[in-house]
This record gives sequence, C-alpha cells and structure tokens, in this order.
Amino acid sequence: MTEMVYGSVPTRDGEPILPRWWRTIDKWSLSAVFLLFGIGLLLGLAASPPLAQRNGFSDFFYVQRQAFFGTVAIFTMFAFSLMSPQTVRRLAVIGFACSLVALMLLPILGTDYGKGAVRWFSLGFGSIQPSEFLKPLFIVVAGWMIAASNEVAGPPGKSYSFALALFIVLLLALQPDFGQASLVLFSWGVMYFVGGASFFILAGMAGLTVVGGALAYQNSDHFARRIDGFLSAEVDPTTQLGYAANAIREGGFFGVGVGEGTVKWSLPDAHTDFIIAVAAEEYGLILVLVIIFLYATIALRSLFRLMRERDPFIRLAGTGLACTFAVQAMINMSVAVRLLPAKGMTLPFVSYGGSSLIAGGILIGMLLALTRTRPQGEIADHLIRRGR
Repeated sequence: MTEMVYGSVPTRDGEPILPRWWRTIDKWSLSAVFLLFGIGLLLGLAASPPLAQRNGFSDFFYVQRQAFFGTVAIFTMFAFSLMSPQTVRRLAVIGFACSLVALMLLPILGTDYGKGAVRWFSLGFGSIQPSEFLKPLFIVVAGWMIAASNEVAGPPGKSYSFALALFIVLLLALQPDFGQASLVLFSWGVMYFVGGASFFILAGMAGLTVVGGALAYQNSDHFARRIDGFLSAEVDPTTQLGYAANAIREGGFFGVGVGEGTVKWSLPDAHTDFIIAVAAEEYGLILVLVIIFLYATIALRSLFRLMRERDPFIRLAGTGLACTFAVQAMINMSVAVRLLPAKGMTLPFVSYGGSSLIAGGILIGMLLALTRTRPQGEIADHLIRRGR
C-alpha cells in the first residue's frame, strides 16, 4: 500500500546506473525537453539567417552555434539527472558561490553590448551571462536553507535565504536586469510558501516589490522606458513590440507558411527574446499551443511527482525549479503579446543563446534528478522520526 500511495520502487541490488536512470526518470518531461530543443532549431532556421547576413556570417551561423550549445546543454542535463539529490545540492552550493562572485564582478569587467544593461562577460569568441547560471543554483541552495530551518534546532534558513535573495536582487538591479531579479524573488517566494509561510509575509513581500518597482521607475531610465512603452495606449509599429504584435496577428491559426514570414527581417531579437513571434507568424497558433503544452507538461508532471516526496529539500527545491522554468516561459510569451513589459528574457530551450541553453540544461537536469522515482521508506518509520 505504501508503494501505491508514494510511488516508491524496490531497490535492485547491483543494477547498472543507466538502466536504473531510465527506469526512474520522468520520460514525459525528458521527451518534452527534446521536442522544445528541436522546435528551437526549427525556428532558428527561420529567424537567424537575416541577423547572420547583417553581421557578415553564413546564413546558418547562429543555427550551428545553437545546435552546438544545445548539445552541450543536453549532455549537461543528462549528467545532472544521473546525480543523487545530495550530489545536486553539493554542486549547487559550489556553483552558486562561483556565480555570485561573477555577478559581483560584472560592474567592473562586464559589458552591455549596446543594450543598456551590463549583463555579460565578453570572452572574445562569445559571451557568458552569470545570472542565467545563478538562478537555478540559487533555487537549490535556498531550498536547502528553508528545509533546514524546519528541522528541530535548525538554523534560521528562511531568514538567511531571504537576505541572500535580496542581495542578488540588488546586484541584478544594478545591471539593470529587473526580469531576472523578479524571477529570483518569485522562486524564493514559491519555496517559502510551500515551506509554510504565512499569507501576511507574502503580502508584505508583494508590497515591497511594488515599492521597489516604483523606485526603479523613478531612478532607472532603462526601466522607465519599458514601462512607458507597455502602458502606452498605442504600440509604435516600428518597435520590437509593434513588429511582434503584427507578426502574431498575421500568423492566424495556421501561419503564413514556412519561410514566408517577414518579422525576422525587422526584429533584432527575433532569434532570442521574440522567437515566439516567428513561430506564430510562420506556423500559426497551432505551434504556439504545442510549445505551451510542452512547458506545461514539464512543470505539471514535475509538481505531481514532487507531491509524493517526503524529503523537504527535494520538495522545496524541485518546486522552485519547476515553477521558475514555467514562469520564465510564460513571461517571454506574455511580453510578445504585450501582457507584460519587455524583460529581455529568453524562451527556455527554444531561444538562441549559449548561457540560456546551458543554464536551462542545468535547471532541467537538477529537476529530473529530484523528481526521479526513489524508495520512500515505510510510513511508520517516517512517523516515528517525526515524533522524536
């Protein structure tokens, strides 16, 4: 009965690693990730040639780079998914410390590539965005802290993790990168809520977010321009939002046809932040719904599997990873249809970008590792431990 309720599986002594991995992994989520990556390459073939021509490269230069970084991301995802939750946590702590140091060095050594926000380190042959890697690693570290705070005589992990989240938000606001800052706060808030936070504390956080947004609007021209453009009654047809809105409108249900879209010639970020507009124009609402379904599959299946977990760390960190992954996709698509102000946020596994793809591989790899089916023990043993 215990195994029926909690989904545990018997341990098979001497079973090889790969068969055990395949038996315990969430195959639906894994398949959805591969489909998203394939759709990203398909859309890259349509969206990136105009940019490659403008920059003097071969037509499929960016597609080839996306295929390379995507392959690295897939192997990274596979490597993390093989790990135990304890190994995931240890590597996350080390990686988080390195990413935090890199984020602190951005104002000194970083570059903005003419986009008004210092978010990248230029490596000559490419660039790296530390906040992309910091995000999933912070979620695991914060989940560990919050879980530890619920133990008897445990540390004040909730307070420590909140202070850490605020420090990261401050560093991101200095870039400025309010989109990633909002995701960091969101991920912490989700884990705090699942860990037993009171409604009043969460309401207070929402109030602080509003106050912070008002201060950012008054003191950051970059932030104010995006908010003003979002609140404007009319969309300037020569802006990225204007081009994206027109492309989605032209696409209709079935699209204008493969290779027949025109938005990719006008949108500078057609292959990254606004790639969903290319999908909507050339393939129509049908492909957009497929993409939404794939993200929903990964998030919902992960959450349902996490509901069976007794380990607080796995439950909290897994919930934070699944929700953040889904919300980032939702924010990217909402910007394209003008439900949210422009954020400069990629669509996971679909948009072009080395940092985004590899960081997505780390996030999904850790999520798959935490949601693998594993023995849960006897209910009586669990209740005895809780009663001590």
